[in-house]
Amino acid sequence: MTETIPTQVNGHAKPNISLIKFEPEPKPDTVPETPAAVADKPRPRRRVRIDHLRRVVVEAREHGTYRAVVRHGSYLYGGARILTRRAWDSRTTARHERMMRAAEAAGQEDVARDWEQRAYIFRQSRHRRRMELLQLAINAPKAIGSATATGIGALLILGVLIALGTEDTSDIFTPIKAVIQFVTWVAFIAGVIWDPLLVALPFIALAGVWAVGRHRQTAPAWALPGDPEQRDVVPDEGAIIRALGNLGIAPLNKALKEGWQPRWVSPTTRSGNGWHTQVQLPLGVSVEMIADKKSTLAHNLLRKPVEVWPTEPRDQAGVLDLWVADPGVLTKPVPPWPLLTEGTTDFFKGVPVALNARGEQVIGRLMAANYLIAGIMGSGKSSLVVSLLLGAMLDPLVEIDVHVLAYNSDYDAMRPRLRSLVKGDDDEHVVAAMDTLRRLAGEVSRRGQELERIGTDTKVTREMAERDPSMRPRIVVFDEVHELFGHPEHGKEAKELALKVTKKARKTAIMLLWITPDADAASLPRGISKTVSHRVAFAINDHQGNDAILGTGMHKNGYSATTLVAGEDVGTAMAAGFGKTPGLIRSYYVRKEAGVDEVTPVVERAMALYEGTAAPEAPAYAPADHLADILTVLGHETKARTQDVLRRLADHNPGEYDGWSFRDLKRVLDDAGHGEYKTGGVMHVSRQRIAEAIADREDTPRDGDE
Repeated sequence: MTETIPTQVNGHAKPNISLIKFEPEPKPDTVPETPAAVADKPRPRRRVRIDHLRRVVVEAREHGTYRAVVRHGSYLYGGARILTRRAWDSRTTARHERMMRAAEAAGQEDVARDWEQRAYIFRQSRHRRRMELLQLAINAPKAIGSATATGIGALLILGVLIALGTEDTSDIFTPIKAVIQFVTWVAFIAGVIWDPLLVALPFIALAGVWAVGRHRQTAPAWALPGDPEQRDVVPDEGAIIRALGNLGIAPLNKALKEGWQPRWVSPTTRSGNGWHTQVQLPLGVSVEMIADKKSTLAHNLLRKPVEVWPTEPRDQAGVLDLWVADPGVLTKPVPPWPLLTEGTTDFFKGVPVALNARGEQVIGRLMAANYLIAGIMGSGKSSLVVSLLLGAMLDPLVEIDVHVLAYNSDYDAMRPRLRSLVKGDDDEHVVAAMDTLRRLAGEVSRRGQELERIGTDTKVTREMAERDPSMRPRIVVFDEVHELFGHPEHGKEAKELALKVTKKARKTAIMLLWITPDADAASLPRGISKTVSHRVAFAINDHQGNDAILGTGMHKNGYSATTLVAGEDVGTAMAAGFGKTPGLIRSYYVRKEAGVDEVTPVVERAMALYEGTAAPEAPAYAPADHLADILTVLGHETKARTQDVLRRLADHNPGEYDGWSFRDLKRVLDDAGHGEYKTGGVMHVSRQRIAEAIADREDTPRDGDE
């Protein structure tokens, strides 16, 4: 558009000046862009490059050749790192320093001091070896000259003898010529293979490094052959961290993203029929969080929930103690009961009742013990009870009374050896159970007074029971006891009497078994679970019931029977009291079913023992032989630290040694004449002294021997 403006300069008219004005063009109506239009628009060049690079990386990962190159290269690199670290650890105290830091982080000052002492001994030994090498370098020329002169002299003497025999003086040098020819042949053979060997050595070394890396799976998961998501059944450190990282625990995931490096208090090692490890958890992550995800953890480790047990050690807060069974080992049948066909028992030493998770035998104490056994119907409570009672019956001193506040046939086959068996859930049966409880309360008081009169402040012994029939061991079973404690008329008195008898009966050789499918406060007095020595939880529906049986906080610390399935994990339970720490047990199963009766023959043997008609040479169930067990755990080692011996004994037979201290071990060693044996200021156990003690014991004539 043009506009004319008249102008004047100094009063004179000037030509008009035309100005051009530009007006903005009207904006078209805004139309929203469609997804297709957005896709067709050119993207920034940087974004295109990133997307292209990502696509190339993904395609390369999927390509078999690229994956093979990365895999085998990672094997070489990882194997070299592992071998280098091993060589460094073998030459320095790096391993000792790592173990000391781990022990300090776990608050184990004694273990840290032990590793510090080991490091000192290692440095002293290394210094001594170096000095010996220096001395050897100084003495080597003289030693080589002496050896050469001696060898030549021996060959000349041999040549003289040959010459005398052949009457030919030229044979004097025959041995020397033979040695020279042998050396010549060796040099010739070495010259032939030397060049090929030099060429092959690097490849042999690479093959060894590659084998180490392949064994330790140092390649990334996506480069491994087959399915990249395939998992290994061996729960090594890598598998455990991957399993923990896929539990969906937010604080743990955050720690892993921030580069958390796990501190292994105890690396993954073989333990019985499974694997054991201990790892310190990061901040904000508790063992309870992991225990709540036990099913997922088991899935991640290719196990069933019953095969994975995450717990927290009593003396190591914040540490995950993980035991993982071999796949399927806990679903296999339990071996036959050891006393099924022969043997007698001793009430005061216990009977075999189960296997622990590691496949080792569990001994159930009878003397100074009381049991609380719970689990929903079909979980296998009777299997443990039957093993306990049948074992007790094989001691002729034991008297057994059974009250079953229901109608079942679990105890019918044992009736001939029972002193009494009362079955039923009517009022008359509840009254009979109350009468037994009242008599038990009086019996406990009477036996306590008798112990006081005798002048002993300990407990009833076998010698005392054999001498006085009124002090014989007694076992009283109350099955389906919730019917008794929940009775509207007698329940309150029953709870009071039960607590009173349970607290006072242990020293008097009276043992009580409380059995119930219910584990709530209404059907079970809270004080019972606090008082009994042995608590066994078969399949339980909730963690409140679990803690009512095993004790407060057990579910939180990972000792939980809530993951056991009734009808599937029959006879499997979480138990406390059989060792220093709670753990999984699998009770023996003595069958009594259609076509198979293993209970009746045992009862018949028990009756023969009770009536005195059994053969006098009937073998007895052998208690633990402490010296033989110590010799077994020592293996081929000439000596071992007392702390290591205690740990190995607990692994060898937890039922016998799980609660042992240094004082118990010292008592056995002193009785055997072992005496103090120190190396570097640390107490050790000598294999030779233990073997000599066993030999001396076997040579000593027994009572009655000529």
